[in-house]
Amino acid sequence: MSKYRYPVVLTIAGSDSGGGAGIQADLKTISALGCFGTTAITAVTVQNTLGVSGIHAIPVEFVKAQIKAVMDDLKPLAIKIGMVHSAELAIGIASVLREYLGIQVVLDPVMVATSGDRLVANNTVETLKEQLFPLAKMVTPNLDEASILAEMEIHTIGDMKKAALQIMQYGCNAVLIKGGHLKGPDLYDVYLDKNGDERIFRSTAIDTVNTHGTGCSLSSAIASFIALGNDLNTSISKSKIYVQNAIDHAKDVKTGEGHGPLNHFFDPQKLVKYELD
Repeated sequence: MSKYRYPVVLTIAGSDSGGGAGIQADLKTISALGCFGTTAITAVTVQNTLGVSGIHAIPVEFVKAQIKAVMDDLKPLAIKIGMVHSAELAIGIASVLREYLGIQVVLDPVMVATSGDRLVANNTVETLKEQLFPLAKMVTPNLDEASILAEMEIHTIGDMKKAALQIMQYGCNAVLIKGGHLKGPDLYDVYLDKNGDERIFRSTAIDTVNTHGTGCSLSSAIASFIALGNDLNTSISKSKIYVQNAIDHAKDVKTGEGHGPLNHFFDPQKLVKYELD
């Protein structure tokens, strides 16, 4: 375990005015799991539970300055990267992170919001692959994002495995494809790393519309558990349990007219009731 009481985690992501995803979800998750959250905000979005109606980009040099300010003073033990909306920003973030190699990076390649709104410019995907994937300990795309990255349709667990193999070719250490959009009573996430280790994580689907920010929360939870001293596999398992509980304890919460948020502060230290296969 980490020698620090509250290990520092840095999240590089966009702001969600609705509070359910992005920087807001990251900070809630990091805090709930006993870490100290720091931020480099990449964009300010105009959004609520119904969708995204505007994106204001933060200048690349200002994003880089935020990262350096945190890295040089607060010295995070893990980094989560979320919304990177332009190729220029991906290049800028990568240039800074290369100065701090050795800190584990969890990259959530946010491309499409829960509402279906696209969050990245068309020319960004290839630059993400080239610049940020090689710096990532793990990349955590959902099915839509994995389909874009692997340039293939994904309908089955077998497809997820093939897509993971393809995404691994872009230089990341490991891939976790989140299968929450597959239909069925059970959900499956597929893990693959450069050593050839493969694992399928199973969880039970929860009937709720309160799933906004699930991917952000999972990736920031993984970064938090890494900062707390866990290995990658253990961090994924614990994060899956945390997010499953956060969804379950939010299913009766009425927040907005669309996809509501998770309940990040359900007391994760005491209410861990799910076991994963």
